[in-house]
Amino acid sequence: MLVDKFGRQITYLRLAVTDRCNLRCTYCMPAEGIVYEKRKDILTYEEMLFLVECFVELGVTKLRLTGGEPFVRKDFVQFLVKLNAINGLEEINITTNGTLIAKHLDKLKSLKKINAINLSIDSLNKEKFSQITRRDSFETVFETLNLLLEKGFKTKLNVVMIPNVNTNEIKDFIELTKEKNIAVRFIEEMPFNGVGKRKEAEVWDKTKIYSEIKNNYTSIIALKSEKSSTSNNYKIENYKGIFGIIPAYTRTICGGCNRIRITAKGQFKLCLFDDGILNLRPFLRQNASKEDLKLLFYKLIDNKPKNGFEAEKQRKKTIEVSESMSTIGG
Repeated sequence: MLVDKFGRQITYLRLAVTDRCNLRCTYCMPAEGIVYEKRKDILTYEEMLFLVECFVELGVTKLRLTGGEPFVRKDFVQFLVKLNAINGLEEINITTNGTLIAKHLDKLKSLKKINAINLSIDSLNKEKFSQITRRDSFETVFETLNLLLEKGFKTKLNVVMIPNVNTNEIKDFIELTKEKNIAVRFIEEMPFNGVGKRKEAEVWDKTKIYSEIKNNYTSIIALKSEKSSTSNNYKIENYKGIFGIIPAYTRTICGGCNRIRITAKGQFKLCLFDDGILNLRPFLRQNASKEDLKLLFYKLIDNKPKNGFEAEKQRKKTIEVSESMSTIGG
């Protein structure tokens, strides 16, 4: 098993299958986009499959697939079929922007290990949605939301809180949980937008987000969550769904972290806020065995920081975080 020096067992792998995306969300990248990795520098599906098998043998049971937008990459669904067949892997989750997934839903439903779809949707207003994503895709994404629920997928909505843009929609999102069995998660904005942390007059951290909710609802029920949960979870009394707040920037959920990340180009990350511990691509292309990789992972896991603040301090390139979330893996 992979256990770090703080006694946290690693059971959850987040794997980015591409750094490309067909949207240009303001909190993720500049309007002109980012410089994408060359195709030869992106891990092949075979290399990713080998890594996943290796981590499963080390005790990882949960896999999240991200991008960029994962469905931008050709043959992604066929890759999911192969992942679904790995013995010991119990749960596969997908994070998507909802623009390309709809035609694949029946196939995804047939893959028994696919547990949940996380849909990124930062506004319920068409014009505001276009302002945030710099694309006109609201109808497509909202239709995808309804299709996910109609077909019985466990569905979570990821909503990044952007000051002076969508913070007045918090109640609208919570009202979705009144009749829909979904989980809405409000996420603190992070500095992974390709340019670094933006200076805002208002800081919409978990305290302010919760305060805004409390101003609108009196019957808020706190829910018990797993120690490794990334969100503080709640529900409104008699509502079907739930909501949560992800303190992604204030980082108060690090104590129970059971996660590691691999970017599309093979960078191994022990924390969202580190700048990468080691690039695994050369090892894979020099035909490293599973045993070689396992020994490597045992050594690397000892470097997992206590929390995101420690990871940020230890960055080699620069203290200022300025990568795009699309490059890291959303």
